[in-house]
Amino acid sequence: MLERNVTLSLKGCVQGALLCMPGFPGVVALGMVFGTVAAQKGLTFLETIMINSLVFAGASQFVAMEVYSDPLTWGSLIAMVGVTAAVNMRMLLIGASLRPWLGQVPAYKTYPALYFLTDLNWLISLSEYEKGTRDWGVYLGSGLFTWTVWSLSVIPGYFAGSLISDPKAFGLDVILPAFFAALLVPLWKGKRQTVSWLVAGAVATTTWALVGGYWSIFTGAIAGALAGAYLDD
Repeated sequence: MLERNVTLSLKGCVQGALLCMPGFPGVVALGMVFGTVAAQKGLTFLETIMINSLVFAGASQFVAMEVYSDPLTWGSLIAMVGVTAAVNMRMLLIGASLRPWLGQVPAYKTYPALYFLTDLNWLISLSEYEKGTRDWGVYLGSGLFTWTVWSLSVIPGYFAGSLISDPKAFGLDVILPAFFAALLVPLWKGKRQTVSWLVAGAVATTTWALVGGYWSIFTGAIAGALAGAYLDD
């Protein structure tokens, strides 16, 4: 049954922003690394700012940069769109999980607000919803604040790009998986998560070893979702 006492307030927005702060070191680090990668790929400062702020899709941006080539061809452009779509398929389920809350918000407010949906503020919003919070300012405030920090953090990373010849030498390639691994911790609730995560990891690893590329993201996500659904039954 959908909730009918959904509200929006400045207090809720501020609360959402504050709840995001523990995760911001990771957001800043990721943003800076992306700025470094974009600079080394030959993107201009304006192009880097635009792709970082308009696409606003962390992991997908890194994957797209691996495919990017200069000059940009139609083939590489289609490949970038494809891998970005594959990585972001998880947003279909993430967005659907917010339906009980945002489903009561007018469409002209909900759909623009979904632009600010990330793994971080989704996790915070879902946690607060389960605690009984019905002020969707928690979602909006956390999303807006995350977008602001993400957009600004790319700037120092871009200008540091010329100073770092090999990001892997500094372990910067580990930041992204470490950040997402840390996000899993608050979601763990027992057997259902453990089994579905193990299934997802095993299938993704096997796919990567046999096929390579980014199909592992797709197969791992589907396998994990099916395992979780089976356990629910």
